[in-house]
Amino acid sequence: MSPVYLQQMAWISALGCGDAARDALFAGAVSGVAPTEEVTPGRELHLGRVTQDLPSLRAHPVIFRSRSNALLAALVPELRDAVAAACDRHGPARVAIVLGISAAGLHEGVAAARHFAEQAAWPGDYDYAQQEMGNGAAFLARELGVRGPAYTVSTACSSGAKALASAARLLRAGIADAVIAGGVDALSAFTTGGFSALESVSAARCNPLSLHRCGINLGEGAALFLLGRDAGPVRLAGWGESSDAHHMSAPEPSGRGAIAAMRQALARAGLQRNAIDYVNLHGTATPQNDAMESLAVVEVLGQEVPVSSTKPLTGHTLAAAGAVEAAIAWHTLVDNRAGRLPPHWWDGVRDPALAPARVAQPGETLGRAPRHVLSNSFAFGGSNASLVFAGE
Repeated sequence: MSPVYLQQMAWISALGCGDAARDALFAGAVSGVAPTEEVTPGRELHLGRVTQDLPSLRAHPVIFRSRSNALLAALVPELRDAVAAACDRHGPARVAIVLGISAAGLHEGVAAARHFAEQAAWPGDYDYAQQEMGNGAAFLARELGVRGPAYTVSTACSSGAKALASAARLLRAGIADAVIAGGVDALSAFTTGGFSALESVSAARCNPLSLHRCGINLGEGAALFLLGRDAGPVRLAGWGESSDAHHMSAPEPSGRGAIAAMRQALARAGLQRNAIDYVNLHGTATPQNDAMESLAVVEVLGQEVPVSSTKPLTGHTLAAAGAVEAAIAWHTLVDNRAGRLPPHWWDGVRDPALAPARVAQPGETLGRAPRHVLSNSFAFGGSNASLVFAGE
């Protein structure tokens, strides 16, 4: 089978956008996630909010005016030339879109519901189509002028990773010659309230793998990639997907599904476990996820590979998480001769009940360019995805 390459990348999160985000990722101080009451008035939470100004969508039809689409619009300038070149070469009908999303238009839906409750009428800038899961893919197709298949993957927190795997399948099946793939989700009071009802939200900065971990920091962001068969800076070497269907929200405690996804990704990449230089954990800092994932990673990869969760920096960006962390994998592999590793920010108090994964300390380097990175994404309902990226 022909290899699949990530040829262009753009991302935005609480860390910023572009080079600023890369610099913040490897900085010697923790940033990104910060305390705020903006999403939950009267209740301060640490959230991964995008604080920079986003493009206005006032010139677009009402159905496309949402914060999630504004996050995508912020990335379009970085992709436009590469996508235009792909359209010129292959034709717009041969360029596809696969987008992971789970909270499309919820920010606007909450505001509209409040308006209706107060005034018995819907606001003029609201349309229920803003909340349709396929809205973001349609918006991107319109913005970038592509006419190939454009669809959405919505499997909660594995969506962004599964979108990249789906893009690879479109390329290998000959259905498309180039694919724009990634994920996006925006913060909303609805999402924050839902996770709070599950008692999964930490008011303080999240603390993955720690004895004192007590829940997630929600976040927002987007990451998009142009994938194709021609060589690019990063190769999607392998992917693995599984569904253990253990519980509506809790992971299968033995890590059975996670283990299957990681082993499948390694097998597809043709790699032994000692080939992996770094693992980006799903790392939500909930008691059950961290217990399951540390067990699974040690079982598949051993105790020596450095691992970290980057969610104390970005927050848990839900459907965008797998794509945002694929962007972090890109930065780990590209122009990184010293092998700087994304640091694991926590209080350093290891939970003795967890399998002993080796965390990447702030400032840690491999002393050489990384060759292979594995990134995990695990979702409600037991939907698991693992991606293996290779530097070229």
